[in-house]
Amino acid sequence: MTIAVGDKLPSATFKEKSAAGPVEVTTEELFAGKKVVLFAVPGAFTPTCSLNHLPGYLENRDAILSRGVDDIAVVAVNDLHVMGAWATASGGMGKIHFLSDWDAAFTKALGLDIDLSAGTLGVRSKRYSMLVEDGVVKTLNIEDSPGQATVSAAAAMLDQL
Repeated sequence: MTIAVGDKLPSATFKEKSAAGPVEVTTEELFAGKKVVLFAVPGAFTPTCSLNHLPGYLENRDAILSRGVDDIAVVAVNDLHVMGAWATASGGMGKIHFLSDWDAAFTKALGLDIDLSAGTLGVRSKRYSMLVEDGVVKTLNIEDSPGQATVSAAAAMLDQL
């Protein structure tokens, strides 16, 4: 079953690279008592993710935060080191959270996993964005195709804030 507006996010623990090294970030720490924009990509460094989806959130970070959002995070079914390298390469380190859902546990719990084995990627996340308030999904935007970033783009999220 796919998560829906009004549902509480499942409990999960992510890995994130920080200046001090690897840290664990729980859904409770990230979302409790906060308004957070969360978006997911099928893979760090993949074309649509790196050239369109992520840059939109980095470019619109201040505009999103100015509308009462406390934090922004991107999640992908990639390991901690890949997500850390992507954060550094994109200039996003310290600006948004780059969360590693290394085993796809969170993605599967949301019902937003997709098998991209035909493209040699294996199990990954569908591309989506959501606004989460105190752990509850307030808006949810799921792309029909992993190669698109329109309904889940930063511009679309800004229109919803």
